[in-house]
Amino acid sequence: MARILIVDDSPSQLLGIQRIVEKLGHESLTAEDGAAGVEVAKRELPDMVLMDVVMPNLNGFQATRTLSREATTKHIPVILVTTKDQDTDRMWGLRQGAKAYLTKPFSEDELAEVIDRIFSTTERPPSTAA
Repeated sequence: MARILIVDDSPSQLLGIQRIVEKLGHESLTAEDGAAGVEVAKRELPDMVLMDVVMPNLNGFQATRTLSREATTKHIPVILVTTKDQDTDRMWGLRQGAKAYLTKPFSEDELAEVIDRIFSTTERPPSTAA
């Protein structure tokens, strides 16, 4: 299936999302903050990024903006996965280049639906197409 990068500074959140991603049959990569997430995304070129917003060094909005503007990573869909649940946060995240916005807490089914929806509406590189 797909390779999905999970970026979250909370070890428990990272592990929980990783378990769901792997249960769905995807390979997971992880990073503990936005700066590390950008580095891993540039190096590994995952099929998708699940990005927290509130993190040290580089927040998820900044990291999403960086990935969506870089020539080598702009094709990678980013889903913001965060506790920030205001409409202005959602709008700002989408303006930074995120393809979807999921607020915590969420169910396994909600995450699976968002991942499936984004994969069904974005073109994936031929080497990873299902």
